[in-house]
Amino acid sequence: MGRINIWVKRAFICVCVLIGIISTLLLAITLFGHGHFHQSEEIDKMLPGIAVLYVLEAATLALSIFGVYGARKEKKWAVILFSVGMSLASLYLFVECVKIYQAKHEMEELSRKEDLAMMPLSGAKQTDIEQIYYFQANFKCCGLVQGYQDWGTDIPISCLCSDEDSTDFKCVARGNNTRFVIHYPNSDMSEDDDHKGLMDEHMLVYKEPCLPILLSFMGYAISLMIGTLVALNTLWDVGVALAITILCQMRRKVDVPPVIFTSQPPQYRELCDTAESV
Repeated sequence: MGRINIWVKRAFICVCVLIGIISTLLLAITLFGHGHFHQSEEIDKMLPGIAVLYVLEAATLALSIFGVYGARKEKKWAVILFSVGMSLASLYLFVECVKIYQAKHEMEELSRKEDLAMMPLSGAKQTDIEQIYYFQANFKCCGLVQGYQDWGTDIPISCLCSDEDSTDFKCVARGNNTRFVIHYPNSDMSEDDDHKGLMDEHMLVYKEPCLPILLSFMGYAISLMIGTLVALNTLWDVGVALAITILCQMRRKVDVPPVIFTSQPPQYRELCDTAESV
């Protein structure tokens, strides 16, 4: 069996350790996400994808352990198992990246339709209204398509543009027949208390609607996810390449100079005989 180059061996072990750490972190994130969305209404649709993540992350973690073991102990079967397993995982991840990239436009269009299905906002579900409040307060926008007009006459307080925001964000004056309404999601307040309006005509609202911002944010999130998967796939490919290099070094024979044995004694002369002849 050939001798493994020490630098290739160290690089392979470092890559395997890095793959193991990343797989452990991803596995922890998947567990946390599964627990977070456990009570969600859409958990049934998410379960197949979550199961695939569990299998993929656990498999790569186990393969990284086999890779380290095979490199340190110079076990060919462990390195072969790592290279074959990671090659299949890398191929699967590459196919998923291509699918996500091709479905990016469809996902954005589906999100647009789901958001537009909330219209009119005054009659949206409580959970949808809470999400819109969150986006309005954090992304400094109001409504979905036509700005504050999507809320009708009662504009939520999360659309309120403060004096500090007016210098950084586009703010406009609301209509004369509108009022700010202080909503308290998930509160026990009565409907009368919940619709106490603020009638100051000098108050401004955010001009930009939230739907373009949401779609832009979603597109950025999808691009970031694809970039992360490509980087992870590249790391796996590097590990496979190093594993193949180690296997080639294991198969290469080491040249050993031949040793020749002879039965004839070596020819020599005694020093004393040489001296007498002189």
